[in-house]
Amino acid sequence: MKVKIITILIAVLVFASCQKPTSKSEKGMVKVTILYPNSEGKTFDMDYYSNNHMPMVASLLGDAMKHYSIDKGISGRTPDEPIPYLAIGYLYFDKLEDYQNSFGPNAKKIVGDIPNYTNTQPIVQISEILE
Repeated sequence: MKVKIITILIAVLVFASCQKPTSKSEKGMVKVTILYPNSEGKTFDMDYYSNNHMPMVASLLGDAMKHYSIDKGISGRTPDEPIPYLAIGYLYFDKLEDYQNSFGPNAKKIVGDIPNYTNTQPIVQISEILE
């Protein structure tokens, strides 16, 4: 019985150590926001983006990226306005250099994957989290 419990505990610890941290964003962190503008004729494959592209980005950027999140546009400011952005992705880093050093060597692969899920040109904003 003890061996079984210890084996289960070890398996849980190993599994937990392999998971990408889902830490909360903290003051001073760097947030890379990728906005995908909406306009007539623009398309976005949310399934591909969330199940293929962003996990690939996370894998390429490794431990430099602390976590990521995805927003799916569902409404404009009023019910009759279209959504301004089809999707918004967020990448979180401790420091700007962490982003620059991890993204640079992988930029070609990451940017090259964009046509697989959208025909819109993303806008990138890099910010420091204040609160």
